[in-house]
Amino acid sequence: MTVELSTEELLEELASLPTLAHPTTSPDGDAVACFYDITGRNELHVVDAETGEMNQWSDGTVPRSARWFGVWDATGERIFYHRDEGGDEENDIYALSPDGTAEPIVELDGQVVIHDVGDDGRTLLAAANRDGQMNLFRHDLETSETTKVTDYDLAVWNGILAPDCERMAYAANETDDLTNRDAYVAAVDGSNPRRLDVGESGAETVPIAWGPEGRRLLLGDDSTDLARFGVYDLEADAVAWYEDGPYEERAVAFVGDGSRVLANRLRDVRSIPVVYDLETGRARELDVPDGVSDLGATWSAPSCVLDDSRIVVRHTTPTKRPELLVYDLETDSYEVLLEPEYGPFDRTDFPDAEHFTFTSNGIPETSPAAVDHDPYEELEIDALFYDSGERPSPLVVAPHGGPRARDTKRFSLLPPLLVSLGFSVLQVNYRGSTGRGREFVERLIGDWGGAEQGDVATAVERVVETREWIDDDRTVVFGGSYGGYSAYWQLVQYPELYDAGIAWIGVTDLEDMHENTFDHYRTGLMERYLGTPEENPELYEERSPVAHVTNLDAPLLMAHGVNDNRVPVSQARIFRDALLEAGYEEGPDGDFEYEELGDEGHASSDQAQKLRTFRLLADFLERRV
Repeated sequence: MTVELSTEELLEELASLPTLAHPTTSPDGDAVACFYDITGRNELHVVDAETGEMNQWSDGTVPRSARWFGVWDATGERIFYHRDEGGDEENDIYALSPDGTAEPIVELDGQVVIHDVGDDGRTLLAAANRDGQMNLFRHDLETSETTKVTDYDLAVWNGILAPDCERMAYAANETDDLTNRDAYVAAVDGSNPRRLDVGESGAETVPIAWGPEGRRLLLGDDSTDLARFGVYDLEADAVAWYEDGPYEERAVAFVGDGSRVLANRLRDVRSIPVVYDLETGRARELDVPDGVSDLGATWSAPSCVLDDSRIVVRHTTPTKRPELLVYDLETDSYEVLLEPEYGPFDRTDFPDAEHFTFTSNGIPETSPAAVDHDPYEELEIDALFYDSGERPSPLVVAPHGGPRARDTKRFSLLPPLLVSLGFSVLQVNYRGSTGRGREFVERLIGDWGGAEQGDVATAVERVVETREWIDDDRTVVFGGSYGGYSAYWQLVQYPELYDAGIAWIGVTDLEDMHENTFDHYRTGLMERYLGTPEENPELYEERSPVAHVTNLDAPLLMAHGVNDNRVPVSQARIFRDALLEAGYEEGPDGDFEYEELGDEGHASSDQAQKLRTFRLLADFLERRV
């Protein structure tokens, strides 16, 4: 490193590096709003799109963690944001003015999520689970009346308002196939819903944006496996699909008069923005630096468009912290609008990621201790490796969450934190990860704890085999959320492989998770992948890490936010109690250690809460590994 720091100083400096989240352009294109904790606390800031001058609007009124986005009102005079209590994600919608005044706008029981804000200045479209499942509500900003406008049995997403605010589009599913989503158009009061007859049954077809004239809809679809987009003409009742090469492409927005479309192209572990000319069908990759450059949300109100030719791009690499670029589509040039902060560090202090692939049939050489599997189809799996430079080097295996997610060549604090502590880091895009099409994602259906966990274990074996300087007597698995499930499962399924484990906000008991998570996670996650506990009781039992708790054979640290409503803290408590019942000892020198994180939900970007987690990790790794 370019600076000499003690471990405590290192943790403090890393945790205090400012986090930029959810940039969104103002209606007139003059400014970009974002959440940013340059002051040490998450606050809402507004950046002048020409000068880069930044103004702080909030002062302790927005949540400490920047999980949820903000949305401009139609006039650009206020910003709507999500407010919860202690990270519980039971959001209400508030409006923030430039002078810092915050007022409640939509307050409903449960979780409320902004979907769109109308150009008419009075219509706000949100989804809420007040009645159990996520459905759409229309809020009138003039009368303060909130009205439920859809009533589906399964969650409704991607709600977007037509330019005249008299119609809306959204994604819903009225079939028995939980992998299915269809695009609908309805009156803004929910009447006369019409399902667009596009896409295959079992695929996901979702609305992304209305054309500026209100006659066309930009759709996303994965009927042909790789994500693509189409433009649906509502008057002609016809759709034109656009695809360019063997990549997933996720459309984001129309530009200008609607003759061009912006999209994110997912290529291996990178993301490249592209612009399509709809008349010719040709796509052009934007001339941005290598790494992960993205255009933000693919359906919700946050926007990347400044005007007919300029857009905002968020760019990052493993060694470059996120920065905001203003890109000119006419000149194919860009300027940096918001420079990243590095504190006492230099870019060379951060480790780069080596991308490699390996083949896996889901069955590692390591013998399973919990569940035996027959070989699965052999696939090529992507992975990222960060070299600590230590010889020999201990290894941390860090499966991602989701599971519908992927690790990419972007900046994250976890690899530099672990590398600075002397650990090399392995990330694995196991089958079920995104970026490689619907078929790859759906390989996880009915098989949590199966082939995807075999892919992770196989990756560990390949790294140990090909890098003789890895110390296979100091191998650790660490993950959060579904990665936390993976950490628990790796430890009970392949105990020979690991010398310690850290499970953070992880799933341990599938039936309890099904019973206590949000309804839209119950159906959209648990039942989509596993069916119900009544339909598949053996699967729910067999693939629950707690059912195999006696296989644990390495020190384990469990950490869980007490306000977590996605993966309730009961998941950690169940595993802790099962360990104690099985005779395992708790404590700093015992078989496992247990920490409940107060005032925190499903992870947090708050600097103080990050530092608390970093200290737990560093202390555990130093003592136990």
